[in-house]
Amino acid sequence: MTTSVGIHTYLEQQRERVETALKSVFPTNGFIPTQLREAMDYSLLAGGKRLRPIFVLAASQAVSGEEQASERALPFACAVEMIHTYSLIHDDLPAMDNDDYRRGRLTNHKVFGEAMGILAGDGLLTHAFHVVTRAAASGVPPERVLAVVQELSALAGVQGMVGGQVEDMLGEQGVTTLEQLENIHLHKTSDLIAFSLRAGGHAADADNKQLDAFGLYGRNVGLAFQIQDDILDLTGTTEKLGKPVKSDERQEKVTYPFLLGMDESRKRVARLTNEANETLLQAGLAAPDRLIEIANYLLSRDH
Repeated sequence: MTTSVGIHTYLEQQRERVETALKSVFPTNGFIPTQLREAMDYSLLAGGKRLRPIFVLAASQAVSGEEQASERALPFACAVEMIHTYSLIHDDLPAMDNDDYRRGRLTNHKVFGEAMGILAGDGLLTHAFHVVTRAAASGVPPERVLAVVQELSALAGVQGMVGGQVEDMLGEQGVTTLEQLENIHLHKTSDLIAFSLRAGGHAADADNKQLDAFGLYGRNVGLAFQIQDDILDLTGTTEKLGKPVKSDERQEKVTYPFLLGMDESRKRVARLTNEANETLLQAGLAAPDRLIEIANYLLSRDH
């Protein structure tokens, strides 16, 4: 499939689709305490790249090249963004990374207090699974919805993102090895990105070969993304990143630049990106172009 618009326009268009869908994820006629709703919306609707839900939509369309597949995938896209947002709220807490700013404004607990921040994260995480089930009404076969629930509970939970965050907290400079660091990044970041790709594939009835390719692409792109974050924490600015820079250094966290140096870290990002793209080209997808463009875009990002 020949892509009709440039990657920047495409990402903005898909970001707007996700933003619109996220505004309707909570019921308007059910009981949600006002302050809880405000706290969840404060972080969920705070903007950002919306990279993970865009991966869901792009993967669904890559399978057949049809826009209808990405419409079916929207509930999955919203759910993964809700879980990503919950993880950011909790990561920023004083007991974790203790950050004051996220996406260019005060972190959730700085506005609503620590207790409400914790509960807002809990609410987003739990309601995300309810949103996943809405895909059945959008035309996704029930067995595919069940597969997505199963994968999400594993990759966002103790075997995936939560476990990776624990390893990240326990890691420190001079102790954590390169192998351990890769394991942290794979679980803390790559697992949720790999899920996003596979969820999009399930929405479009991808076969096992394509699902496996999405998983490997997500693993490599996710790892490259996190290494690039390590680099930007040292070379970026607060204005561009929307959060404090050099926070890893202040907290004495181990990073790829710390272990490998800046040049080798950049080479690793490029190698992982190339491997990810090659995986897609061998998966028998109707339209892998957008996913390849996204990986290349992330390779050169500065925020």
